[in-house]
Amino acid sequence: MAKQKSILVSVVLCLIVALASACSLPKIEGPTPTAPSETAAAPESTATPAAPVATATQPVQATAASPTAEPAPTAEAEPTRTRSLHMNSPEYGMQAFLWWRPEVASRDLQIISEAGFGWVKVNFGWREIELEKGGFDWSHTDTIVDMASAEGLDIIARVDFQPEWAGGGFPQVGPPDDLQDLGDFLSAVASRYAGRIRAYQVWNEPNLGREWGNQTPDPAQYAEMLKIAYQAIKDADPGAMVISAGLSPTGVSDANTLPDDVYLTRLYEAMNGDSDGYFDVLGAHGAGYLSPPDIDPDTVANTPSLGGHRSMAFRRVEDLRQIMVDNGDQDKQVALLEFGWTSDPRPDSPYHWHAVSEEQKGEYMVAAYQYAREHWSPWIGVMSLIYVCDPDWTEDDEQYWWAITDPSYPEFKPRPAYEALKAMEK
Repeated sequence: MAKQKSILVSVVLCLIVALASACSLPKIEGPTPTAPSETAAAPESTATPAAPVATATQPVQATAASPTAEPAPTAEAEPTRTRSLHMNSPEYGMQAFLWWRPEVASRDLQIISEAGFGWVKVNFGWREIELEKGGFDWSHTDTIVDMASAEGLDIIARVDFQPEWAGGGFPQVGPPDDLQDLGDFLSAVASRYAGRIRAYQVWNEPNLGREWGNQTPDPAQYAEMLKIAYQAIKDADPGAMVISAGLSPTGVSDANTLPDDVYLTRLYEAMNGDSDGYFDVLGAHGAGYLSPPDIDPDTVANTPSLGGHRSMAFRRVEDLRQIMVDNGDQDKQVALLEFGWTSDPRPDSPYHWHAVSEEQKGEYMVAAYQYAREHWSPWIGVMSLIYVCDPDWTEDDEQYWWAITDPSYPEFKPRPAYEALKAMEK
């Protein structure tokens, strides 16, 4: 009987322990729902990419077969960086050619970052992305945006080079037959890279006929393009910065060319003196020609050996700034989208007359940033110099002589200008 009692007690104790354990089990929940991706995969395109057109900033290069486009990274994959429509005065940028060779692009982005620069300007050739209406190849742009982000660099995406299907005098660079096609394209780009591309440059040097479909430059038509582009970008990414096209600094006025100051004045007239809804930041170009950056444009205009025109002074930008102020845009900043000096030694080159040495190039670029910081603050924003050398350029290319690096890979060969810019105070 005692033995049975003991067994009974043991059974009761086991039941008590089992019940206690059951009560302490954690609550079992279903799997946590995953948020859907904000960006769907782009449709695959079977169209053959058009070959890039050689210009002063985009040489012809071999086109590799494009892989199937992948969805853009979601917001969860990368936190949105803090962005502002107002820039420090100045900020520092370099133009680089990142499209065809990702290994070279990665190296070039690293050397920009290592020099203490915070911006990279890169061509987003429309004809290389939207191969047919609504058919996109994002393979190159996804790689560029990812790599720039990894180096902590802000992007200025220069958008031009319309595709054949959009017309515009293809293969020349010109405005599309239907400007809304550009708006649709920019909507797709800004939607895909919302929060990841800080600034968009809408076209390039439209005061030159060769950049306007070999037509007479038309500020009113460009104003219409800007307005459509601005709305498309802002609807997709309200925090993105819209920069107007840099104008070529020239005093020539004929059927194919308008001086940059004349063009900008007529652009403001087309906008009824109010650039709101057209751009956030005015784009400008500032080649120094033969002069150091601090020389007054009046001096250059009165010195034939220096070019004999105000547009041939680095400080020509001040003339454009005054037009902004005269039109009530004093609170907006200027982005210097291209500036530099050439070292072109070729006697038959049209750029030879204003060539400087590689050492002078570096001295002038450093002095340009210093002058802007001391005299153009707070209205100057990013200043993007030309160029980190395209790896396909040779000494026969005009662009080669504006560069601050040599076209080498995997070895990195900086010129004196790169070393000077890296060492300068920022």
